[in-house]
Amino acid sequence: MAGCAVWMRFLAVIVLVWGLQRPTLAQTSVDLQLVLAVDASGSVDAQRFELQKQGYVAAFRDARVLQAIQAGAMQAIAVTMVQWTGPALQVQVLPWTVLKDAATTHAFAAAIAATPRRLFSGGTSLSGVIDYAVPLFPESPFQGTRRVIDISGDGSNNRGRPVEHARDSAVRAGIIINGLPILALEPDLDRYFIHHVIGGPGAFVITAESYDTFADAILKKLIREMAAPAPPPSLQRHVARPLPSRTRP
Repeated sequence: MAGCAVWMRFLAVIVLVWGLQRPTLAQTSVDLQLVLAVDASGSVDAQRFELQKQGYVAAFRDARVLQAIQAGAMQAIAVTMVQWTGPALQVQVLPWTVLKDAATTHAFAAAIAATPRRLFSGGTSLSGVIDYAVPLFPESPFQGTRRVIDISGDGSNNRGRPVEHARDSAVRAGIIINGLPILALEPDLDRYFIHHVIGGPGAFVITAESYDTFADAILKKLIREMAAPAPPPSLQRHVARPLPSRTRP
């Protein structure tokens, strides 16, 4: 029996040493991990949701977004998309996907176009979507130099815990929160996002005056988020205006 006990202890030590020396599966390094959080609350009717959706599709098909992606050191980002509304109503509608060239960015645009709306009501919980998005980063197969939650929405937080508490928790975890307030219903929503929602180094707001200008706003915002290095902190209001058209040969 004594010999058996010694043998078992020896095996346990071998297993422990093997576990400590075994190489850890490395995550794929990217310049940016980006969560796109899309408003699907009750104030967003079918037409408004479609304008958001088509804005994202057009942005990821734009050559300037790819140029911004390829300006980074690793020339790649990882992105996922979430629809959100109430405190416990969020869904990750597109998985983490690496974007590095025209084929992958266009494929992601096609995936957005093919993704149906999954949520329709439940209030507006900016804190809820922040809390939902934070654990998506360590669960992904990617490791980003920067980690960003990009929230678009047309209303202030009216459900769940205070949005400032969720923001501060995310910032402590090393996550940046940027905002795209849509001023269709709350004309001062940009100021609300500046003071209560965005946070972290270089956090910023790009404003869409209406759903009709959402496409211009999200294009401008994505280019700024993806370009490296991150811009310095700013509390200015940034109103989206059409970017110059690409020059054609």
